[in-house]
Amino acid sequence: MTLDIRYGNHPDDSKKYDTEALRKNYLIDKVFVKDEIALTYSHQDRMIAGGAMPVDKELTLGSTKELGTEYFLERREMGMINVGGKGTVVLDGKEYALDYKDGLYIGMGTKEIVFKSADKNNPAKFYLNSCPAHKTYPTVYITKDMAVHRPLGTAENMNKRVVNQYVNPAVCESCQLAMGMTELAVGSSWNTMPSHTHERRMEVYFYFELEGDNVVFHMMGQPQETRHIILHNEQAVISPSWSIHSGTATSNYTFIWGMCGENQTYDDMDNIGNLDLK
Repeated sequence: MTLDIRYGNHPDDSKKYDTEALRKNYLIDKVFVKDEIALTYSHQDRMIAGGAMPVDKELTLGSTKELGTEYFLERREMGMINVGGKGTVVLDGKEYALDYKDGLYIGMGTKEIVFKSADKNNPAKFYLNSCPAHKTYPTVYITKDMAVHRPLGTAENMNKRVVNQYVNPAVCESCQLAMGMTELAVGSSWNTMPSHTHERRMEVYFYFELEGDNVVFHMMGQPQETRHIILHNEQAVISPSWSIHSGTATSNYTFIWGMCGENQTYDDMDNIGNLDLK
């Protein structure tokens, strides 16, 4: 397992960042690495994001010095969505089979976590989000059909999409993690626009289903001091609580969002009008 550390920073610092500095601080460029669990630890609310991609062998999630615990979920909870081929997650000996876009919430206290692929030629790709927890809630297997579906946007505004809420109070209990997947309709390219911030929660976006040479222009920064980062397929970006987090791309796409912080109220947002952005 690899663990990349990203420290928190003040929004005034980000105003001075060039492209290289923005990418170094916020971009997670390698989410999936063959036969590795590749994770990024953000000091923004201590969120961990990354991927497990078992190909030729099973992968076991261990702990690290940075967590200060005997095992990974001793004081944490986790959510995941499979964005690859069929795979299996083994939790303390109990197996969960995950197909494409199937999800899983794992409660605090789960000691052994093993990832396996059904076919090495089409390996599973488990995208993971984990944050600190204070209580153990039951592990829940979540298919896309079980998620809460919220259609948003219009074709005229190029933001027609469906927000699928996986780790959500209406689906399963969690301490602070909220997680879901947003799918854009063909012909739409904008997500989370009009934009917003939520000072109570940070967020990580993971973009996928970008075909060929299509790219995402992810918008970030304070509303009056915006910046952008270009992302490719299967890359992620860290969004501090003070930052907008919107994106547009050269085609439609899908992204997984994960949040943690003070509350789990999805609509607790500070909305920003398009004409107020700079």
